[in-house]
Amino acid sequence: MSEPAVAARTIAPLYAAGFVTAFGAHSIAAGIGATGQDIGLDLLRMGALLAVYDLAEVFLKPVFGSLADRIGAKPVIVFGLLAFGIVSLVGLWSSNTIALAVARLGQGAAASAFSPASSATVARLAAPGAKGRYFGRYGSWKGLGYTLGPLIGAALIFTGGFALLFTILSAVAILTAFWVAATLPRLDPLPRPRYTVADLVRQTTERGFLVPTLALAASTGALGASIGFLPAMASGQDAPLLASIALASVLALSSTLTQPWAGRLRDSAHMSDRAGMALGLATITTGTMTAALVPALPGLYVAAGLLGIGIGFATPFAFAHLADTTPHERMGRTMGTAELGRELGDAGGPVLVGGIAVAATLPIGLAALALVVAAAGVSTRMLPRFPETTRDPRRPRD
Repeated sequence: MSEPAVAARTIAPLYAAGFVTAFGAHSIAAGIGATGQDIGLDLLRMGALLAVYDLAEVFLKPVFGSLADRIGAKPVIVFGLLAFGIVSLVGLWSSNTIALAVARLGQGAAASAFSPASSATVARLAAPGAKGRYFGRYGSWKGLGYTLGPLIGAALIFTGGFALLFTILSAVAILTAFWVAATLPRLDPLPRPRYTVADLVRQTTERGFLVPTLALAASTGALGASIGFLPAMASGQDAPLLASIALASVLALSSTLTQPWAGRLRDSAHMSDRAGMALGLATITTGTMTAALVPALPGLYVAAGLLGIGIGFATPFAFAHLADTTPHERMGRTMGTAELGRELGDAGGPVLVGGIAVAATLPIGLAALALVVAAAGVSTRMLPRFPETTRDPRRPRD
């Protein structure tokens, strides 16, 4: 069998796992954004429901990432997918706000197991000099979940309510767990040196870790807020349900199409990591301000497209930088800790926008988010050069 066929067969279950978490998170998030006011949710409670999925991940991703380093990533991925499928069944009682919150919380906890383990496995399977492309494709399949999730979610909610949507999510997650168990090769854990607390503090406060993590947090915060509040803004203008939820799909499709191209651009040494992250965050800032200043439906669609392109640029550059500068024996912990920052952004973005919207207006909340993302873009100037021992010689110096 040729090497490309082997690579495709090996990596495919990881793409599916990425699709599951994106499809699950954003089909429900977009549905809450478009129908939340109809079921009695104010903007602050809507923001809390959008954020609770990510709050669970904030606490658990570093734990499961470290566990993947100790016992291997494959069992952690399988466990997380099975747990996601089982806890999704709580959503059968989603007409109750508490049950909806519990289901979202449980899904977030389960995703915190298989998401960093999948990222760490992508990093270990990626060929030298190809991490941008691998993470671009992985992110693209997650983007496909973001794209199809809101559209399929709208159809399922229209047909059978949230209960039908949660049932489908459960089935997809469990089937993916069996696929991973049957197909993904087991990568044995590597010997690890004993790290002191001082080592852990130093590793997680280096600029080479903090800057890409901040870029991930800012871009995902904009994604988490936009995926819920852009449909809410459209719904508030009496736009049809499908037109409202399609905003989330436009955002996700833009990201899906951008990420593989951005990954190839990185690996071909045409753009440095610093420049790629800065460009992505600047584009996100522009898209968020467009939604704040032009809140009519056409403006919201332009904003969604810009947001997707910006996220599609920042994400593969940030993840590939982390993968290129992290020893494989602690890849799970690094990815888990980086995704902790990412989920803080994903949880904080909706809460920030929702909280300011309650006190002022939704466009003002989005403008405040744009300022936060712009500040993260400025911080990319702090990104150091690659260490000479790990740097791909084809990569341009920052």
